[in-house]
Amino acid sequence: MLQEYEINSKTLAIIPIDNEVSKVLEGESVYYIKKTPTEIIDHSCRYFGSSYLGRFEGTKHILGFNYKAPIIIEETKRIIFFPTASPRLSNCAWINLHNIKSYTKDYKKSIILFKNGSKVRLEISYNSLENQIFRATRLAVLINERIKKKK
Repeated sequence: MLQEYEINSKTLAIIPIDNEVSKVLEGESVYYIKKTPTEIIDHSCRYFGSSYLGRFEGTKHILGFNYKAPIIIEETKRIIFFPTASPRLSNCAWINLHNIKSYTKDYKKSIILFKNGSKVRLEISYNSLENQIFRATRLAVLINERIKKKK
C-alpha cells in the first residue's frame, strides 16, 4: 500500500475503499493508497502548485456553483476530475473527465467505460453522472477559451 500518489493524465478514477484507503485506477494498473480520495486530490493539487480549496474556489468563480464542483488538477495537461457525490461524504469517488469513453445506466448505478477499455461500476445515478460530466466539460471549455485568449 502506497502512502502518496500524484494524479497524472493516465489516472482514471480514485475510489474510496474505506475511511482511510482509496483504490486508484491508472492505465492498466491498480494502486491502493492510504488516503481518502479527497486527500489524494488535495495532495495532487498541491504537487501542481495549488490546493484543493484553491482549485475549488477557482471552479466556483468560473462556473458559479460550489456543490459537487469539478476540479482542475493541472491546467496545461487538461487534467480535470469530478466527484460522484459531495466530497465531504465517505462514498465520494473522483473521475478523470478526459479518460471517459462512454457511460451507461445500471439500475440505480452507472458504469463508466474508459478509453483504455477499463470499466468501473459506481454508486451514482445515470442522470447525476451525466450532470457531473456536463459540469466538468463546461469547466474544460471555459479554461480552454481562457488559455487561447492569453496566446
